[in-house]
Amino acid sequence: MGILNATPDSFFSASRVSVIDDCLTLAAKMIEEGASILDIGGHSTRPNADAVSAQEEQDRVIPVLEALRKAFPQMCLSVDTYRLSVAQAAIQAGADWFNDVGGGQMDDGIFDWVAKNQVPYILMHSVGAFSQVHQVPVYEYVVEDVWLDMAKKIHALRSLGAKDIVLDPGFGFSKSLDQNYQLMAQLHQFTRLGVPLLVGISRKSMIQKVLGTQAEEALNGTSVLHTVALQQGANILRVHDVKEARQVIQLVKKLQENGLPNLS
Repeated sequence: MGILNATPDSFFSASRVSVIDDCLTLAAKMIEEGASILDIGGHSTRPNADAVSAQEEQDRVIPVLEALRKAFPQMCLSVDTYRLSVAQAAIQAGADWFNDVGGGQMDDGIFDWVAKNQVPYILMHSVGAFSQVHQVPVYEYVVEDVWLDMAKKIHALRSLGAKDIVLDPGFGFSKSLDQNYQLMAQLHQFTRLGVPLLVGISRKSMIQKVLGTQAEEALNGTSVLHTVALQQGANILRVHDVKEARQVIQLVKKLQENGLPNLS
């Protein structure tokens, strides 16, 4: 999954696309390098990001989606938002998936709408309102607590009739540095929930803080954690660097063909 940020302030500047032509150029590059999905967001989720209105977010996302759908009619497109109104407009404009950073809790009616309209849905773990997602709540055991929260929400979605659900444990959201690594070390536990597993750790601060780097220097660390995630059963990598992620996938696949244990 390649990341396209229709924002002026996402934490990794190379992923920002404010002009349609730039978006199409970056999208074409990602597709050529092996992206299966493009994820388009119009509201930065980095720490201390400025809030934008639902209308502004929609105004950023919809023209990009429409241009991508026209240019790449067979490509799977995902909209990255926590707002139901933006997701609805995006699906109407040609998006295929709804990638929800709020896990259904930041807007009313998300689960009902997803189920009723059979929208493929990425359920990400976070706690609280959008303004609170980079605060760390009190967990008794972070892996167990996140697992149980996701299990309850998957059950709720299934009960409503939703079928296509992808799980994202929410690295970097509502977790401390060590809690992110505890989740990564036990990532295989989440495969027991019976849905595909998405991992979004590309160039994030959980890498920067350990290595003492900036986002621009965090590609090597990203590749290391992608390797760990794939060994533990990750199905989708959400990335800024498609070529390098595809190389990790190829190498891990070759290792698994030759006896590398799969923890999942």
